[in-house]
Amino acid sequence: MNERIASRCICCDGDRLRKSPAILMPFVAKRVFDWEPVEITEAWGMKTLRLGMAYPLCNSLQCRDCGALFLDIRFSDAEMSRLYTGYRDAEYTALRERFEPGYAALNTALAERAAYLPEVEAMIAPHLSGPPHALDWGGDTGLNTPFRGAAASLSVHDISGLTLVEGVAAVDREGLARARFDLVVCSNVLEHVPAPAALLDDIAEAMSPETLLYLEVPHEAYVIQNAGVEDLAAGKKYWHEHVNFFTETSLRALIARQGLTLVHFEILETEIYGRTGQLFCMLCRAQT
Repeated sequence: MNERIASRCICCDGDRLRKSPAILMPFVAKRVFDWEPVEITEAWGMKTLRLGMAYPLCNSLQCRDCGALFLDIRFSDAEMSRLYTGYRDAEYTALRERFEPGYAALNTALAERAAYLPEVEAMIAPHLSGPPHALDWGGDTGLNTPFRGAAASLSVHDISGLTLVEGVAAVDREGLARARFDLVVCSNVLEHVPAPAALLDDIAEAMSPETLLYLEVPHEAYVIQNAGVEDLAAGKKYWHEHVNFFTETSLRALIARQGLTLVHFEILETEIYGRTGQLFCMLCRAQT
């Protein structure tokens, strides 16, 4: 059973964790828990509390063994549904714009297909025998699913409930059990979920020994900028939708822990929606 407040590493399952106080950003707190920031004023009549703005408290945790950095709160299935149903639709965007002015303009840019996808396809293609029957796990609308227009078939399994782009079919849990895929893509998903190991277990059920799994997560700017810093938890003072920040060591530990064979590991430096960034890119197969 997954913990509400993490006490073990999400990647290597170790229990040697650093801890430092942080806050949950107001948009996420509102969307998930219906919590709003509040100002404590003299009218409250509090005797021991200081006056000022109050925000939801949480902790930043970092594994001393593999380096994974993550939010201590682990959202439930219902809370994940509240956060991601209708992801980036009009209601989502309006609420986020209220808390984070300027988000709506950014959201417009995110509606375009990512420019770096040809690099990803070039990385994956040599490991495929031909046009793949591909599944994008957590693929949103399918906008950024690799091999659009060049795959034998494209399917998306996602909780957002959004309308899919042309040429992409939705597949539910029952459909996953019946289908066979040459390629499963899980791109920019693991940083959002409360239990990355459990998600990889779910994905493994949709794989055969021949299935290739492509995993992609951001190499977060905070981690890059603080390379060599021993205690990353101490400086991580807020959490938003990305509740897990990975290192190469933590990703390798997670993949090994879940019984996957790592075929290829690459840090891709590329332009991501107008900014230079880095992505951890991994190709895996199920162990035979």
